Amino acid sequence: MSSTSTSTSPETVGGPAGADDPVVHILWINAGLSCDGDSVALTAATQPSIEEIALSVLPGLPKVAVHWPLIDFECGPVQGADNFVEWFFKAERGELEPFVLVIEGSIPNEAIKDEGYWCGFGDDPATGQPITTSEWVDRLAPKATAIVAIGTCATYGGIHAMAGNPTGAMGLPDYLGWDWKSKAGLPIVCVPGCPIQPDNFSETLVYLLYQLTGAAPMIPLDDKLRPAWLFGATVHEGCDRGGYYEQGQFATEYGQPECLVRLGCWGPVVKCNVPKRGWINGVGGCPNVGGICIACTMPGFPDKFMPFMDEPPGGRVSSGFSTGYGKVIRKLRAITQQTVDKEPKWRHKGALTTGYQPPW
Repeated sequence: MSSTSTSTSPETVGGPAGADDPVVHILWINAGLSCDGDSVALTAATQPSIEEIALSVLPGLPKVAVHWPLIDFECGPVQGADNFVEWFFKAERGELEPFVLVIEGSIPNEAIKDEGYWCGFGDDPATGQPITTSEWVDRLAPKATAIVAIGTCATYGGIHAMAGNPTGAMGLPDYLGWDWKSKAGLPIVCVPGCPIQPDNFSETLVYLLYQLTGAAPMIPLDDKLRPAWLFGATVHEGCDRGGYYEQGQFATEYGQPECLVRLGCWGPVVKCNVPKRGWINGVGGCPNVGGICIACTMPGFPDKFMPFMDEPPGGRVSSGFSTGYGKVIRKLRAITQQTVDKEPKWRHKGALTTGYQPPW
């Protein structure tokens, strides 16, 4: 996909967006502490797909050049003509304008060890030594038009930032500062998930690209820097099983259709739209397929939500109340259901009538 940029000037590129329109470079660093699951998940995006973004086929979208290790064909030696890392050096030198920096994986603390390094990619031509991920962030963040943290590791530290980890791993807001702003005045945009819900990220990226063209206002974020329209409601509010909670009906083992709170689901308090949006093309999503919500989009994940598969502390109290009034609700609804589950009185079996009565 980045072939659109390898044979053209970094400043302009031809194509659907116009021959003289600037190209927006997307520099993707997946060299943080991660499993690359967010990159893999994004290949399943459909609304829009990464292909639609990379080819700029959406109306009004600027021309885009994607420099993403998962799909980029470039490799080669440092400073070579076919060198993937060279695009990052160009950005550091100020030769790519504008560019969006995408960070995947948590940022380790390189200062808490005596030797070696936790993670990085590419070698510094001046020293021949590896460039750490945190150093890349230091070099590129001040020059980026926007920065997006993809996945819970990059946003809040995730699995690698659990208590007792030896790396001092942290999310991008903790590394750069929660009040950090890009040179365009944009805060860090955090799209959590372990892994990311594919369309959540592709939709957020498209919003930012439209914002760069002036076609969208400032991206609305909540106090944890998540896109507000994606993370404004809880799992419970969009869950197909929510009605069972209201009626006090809870599953006691996996495979049952009722609410999963007593099996350890944190859905009532977790901000995530997966049950409503599904996973791939509207299909799937944790509770939709019988899995509990383990709160992977939350800043406190995983420490605050362990042990998994145990009923949440508040869940025992709330589900107890729900069980009590749910019995009453079900009885009252059964009476109403018997009343409304019949044809109107004006209809007569075996006779065709309309129920019409003359007004005079």
